[in-house]
Amino acid sequence: MELAMGVRAGGVAAAADARQRELRCVSPAGVHRMAYLEFGPRDAARTLVCVHGLTRNGRDFVPLAERLAAEGWRVVCPDVVGRGRSAWLGDPRHYDLPQYVADMMTLIGRLDVDSVQWLGTSMGGLIGMLIASLDDSPIERLILNDVGPFVAAAGLGRVGDYLGKAPDFAGIDEAERYLRVVCAPFGDLGDAGWRQLAESSVHRSADGRWLMRYDPRIGDNFRVQAAGGDIDLWPIYERIRCPTLAIRGASSDILSRETLAEMARRGPCARTVEVPGVGHAPMFFADEQIAVLRDFLLAA
Repeated sequence: MELAMGVRAGGVAAAADARQRELRCVSPAGVHRMAYLEFGPRDAARTLVCVHGLTRNGRDFVPLAERLAAEGWRVVCPDVVGRGRSAWLGDPRHYDLPQYVADMMTLIGRLDVDSVQWLGTSMGGLIGMLIASLDDSPIERLILNDVGPFVAAAGLGRVGDYLGKAPDFAGIDEAERYLRVVCAPFGDLGDAGWRQLAESSVHRSADGRWLMRYDPRIGDNFRVQAAGGDIDLWPIYERIRCPTLAIRGASSDILSRETLAEMARRGPCARTVEVPGVGHAPMFFADEQIAVLRDFLLAA
């Protein structure tokens, strides 16, 4: 299925109605705090957990979360440890998938629900695949945004080239210009969308400069892991039994068209969607993209 682009009129909404919360998680190096945004009624019949990509944060999902919360959903958007408003790990060697899975299971326990729906972009999708593959998994419906069980080393290398190497900035305008270049694969977000992305991506340091909202040591650990070559999680994917939607940016170098087609044939036999004009990865700022997610989440 191919999806048209278009950012909704009025621009991208702010997280004015979100509840900012945090919880304690643990790694081998000790306790760390993980921040998350929560939208909608806590007693909602449906809970959607939205997990971002490698250097992003939960505020990427504000437009989607506000839309679904207005329709009665509870939407939870964590900042994975080392990103956004979450703490940084004392030992960066634990910036890895097993740690992220453990933290997300702690979060789901905090939510006090029997099951969740899951939207994961890139890294967030890998975390979701691992949880969904477990026996007695809490994930009842899974959306994988521009990621699959096979990621070629070339795509990982591109990410490693810039990860953790961002400069500091004199202000938001300068940060926005930088993000429009390195995040160009996100597609045309419009002026309001790029500004929202910039404001959620940086924070002001004690010396008045603006820095990216993630621990740059993530880049060091990522490059060590990526040196191992391709990521092959087909055995994990084939254990997934819940309904699955796989979304691909049409020019993605992380999720190939061949892998997407194979995902429709193997494991959960995912429904597949391709978004034109986007690489890695669709952002769900556009009405058309949000509608595809809603249709899948509400399907019987």
